[in-house]
Amino acid sequence: MSAGAKDALSTRTDNSSTERREKKPLFTFPGTLAKPAISPAAGAKDALSTVTDVSLTERMETKPLFAFPAAQPKLESQWRDMDWTEEQKTSLMKTISSYRPICHEVTQARVLLLGPVGSGKSSFISSVQSVFNGRVTNRAMVGSSLTSFTKKLQSFHIHSQKGKDPTGLVLCDVVGLGAGEMTGLTLYDILSVIKGHVPEGHKFSPDQPVRSETVGYVKKPSLKDKIHCVAFVVDASKVLTYPKGLSTTFQQLREHISELGVHQVALLTHVDQICPETANDVTQVYKSRIIREMMSKAGALLGMSTSYIVPVKNYSSELDLDTSTDVLLLSAVDHILQYAELYFQDNTPQHTGPKTD
Repeated sequence: MSAGAKDALSTRTDNSSTERREKKPLFTFPGTLAKPAISPAAGAKDALSTVTDVSLTERMETKPLFAFPAAQPKLESQWRDMDWTEEQKTSLMKTISSYRPICHEVTQARVLLLGPVGSGKSSFISSVQSVFNGRVTNRAMVGSSLTSFTKKLQSFHIHSQKGKDPTGLVLCDVVGLGAGEMTGLTLYDILSVIKGHVPEGHKFSPDQPVRSETVGYVKKPSLKDKIHCVAFVVDASKVLTYPKGLSTTFQQLREHISELGVHQVALLTHVDQICPETANDVTQVYKSRIIREMMSKAGALLGMSTSYIVPVKNYSSELDLDTSTDVLLLSAVDHILQYAELYFQDNTPQHTGPKTD
């Protein structure tokens, strides 16, 4: 590590005791995690205050401290099989457009995206809808890398074509993790969203966690109100510089979510920012040694096998679609839907058989 990088890291970790006392972390998990009995009772607000303390210096840090090699020899073959053709894109679009959950009680799979501020959650939603629209659009508003533009629960119905009926997929966006007291997201808030208690459009606040008195609170959510899969989103260019506490946050979150029977996957975004070859040609993503290494690092950060993680390149500055980028995005959606379907298999009543036309 260079001298400059050491100084930057020193600056980030050298917080005065006064600063540490004044800052509120993103959420504080109860001392015992084995049986997370979480309720909005009188003492819940204190127990559910924020975790993952991110200093002001860290929030202002926009450049990764890790210097990626300028170039590395590519692998001779893809470490995951991928067909980059227009035919594959069409096939994936058809598969996603025709998807419907096996359970009669629901018509759409609700997928919650969770990740640090600036990880690319909203950009992923816009990019997926762009593929189906046939042109680049920004349906989900995107903020800066320092602040989360999303402040409330927003559900985006993915349409197979503009003006057509929605597909069987709904992508849900919430406040980004990792910006201290500014996010207003607690563990109880996240679990309430997954359980289906939180109304659409609810604005999160650190002073007012979701509770039964919340306007629009769904007291008895049905299966269609719940989240059926959680997709964690992490930025490939920041995997090595995320605060250490974030890994603990991710892994504790995963434990709680798993206890609800909800399957989890992960998206590794901004892969083009760590690999020049992939930036020039997306089809090189699975031949990149750097990206494969970052997949492993992301797995360690999340406490998740790399088999659950897929790389993604969102549309950002582009004005036109690219077939290879579309295939990578659609493959990520197909990956998500496979795990959402596992949820329905686990929660479909025995008397519910396959749907028939």
